[in-house]
This record gives sequence, structure tokens and C-alpha cells, in this order.
Amino acid sequence: MVHNIGQHHYHKRKGHLKLTSPRARKIIDYGVYAVTVFGLVMTIPQLWNVWFLKNATGVSAASWIGYTIIAVFWLIYGIAHKVKPIIISNMFWILLDILIVVGTIIHG
Repeated sequence: MVHNIGQHHYHKRKGHLKLTSPRARKIIDYGVYAVTVFGLVMTIPQLWNVWFLKNATGVSAASWIGYTIIAVFWLIYGIAHKVKPIIISNMFWILLDILIVVGTIIHG
């Protein structure tokens, strides 16, 4: 019998990460939310510089457009798989990314 190599590899890897206990999943869930909030908060200084100080020096609109595109794909993935942390975090990332892009275009 011939197996698809990709499926065989997936089947072999499925059991590697055993985080099935409710406690482990809860810790990971809280960790994902914490990291999401931390990442968003770390973007605030960039927004502050671009919008309130009107200084877009050194801010690449092209990079932030790229981040926006990445966040859109992650949002689509989260919606398709119904993963709430991915959906919520990427909605915020898209908002912040667009604000930075627009700010760099206006103040750059």
C-alpha cells in the first residue's frame, strides 16, 4: 500500500505534543491572550510617534502593509477554523497596522 508522504508525516507528528489536560490547555489559552495583549501594547509607541508626534521617520509603510496582509490571512485562517484568539488578535492587528500605514503616508 502506498502512503502519501505528507499524510504519513502528519500522522507521525500528531501525537508529539501531548497537551490534552484541561489545565495545560487553560494555561496555553491564557498565555495566548497575554502575548496578544503584550504585542499590541508594544505597538502603541509606534502609533504615538506617527500620530501624536507626527514623526514617521524610520517607519516603513511597506513593512506595515506587509504586516497588514499577514494579519488578514491569519484572520481568515482563524475564522475558517473558528479559533477565537486568532480572530480577536488579528482584528486588532489589522486595525493597528492600518493606522500606522495611514499615519506614515500622512506624516511621512
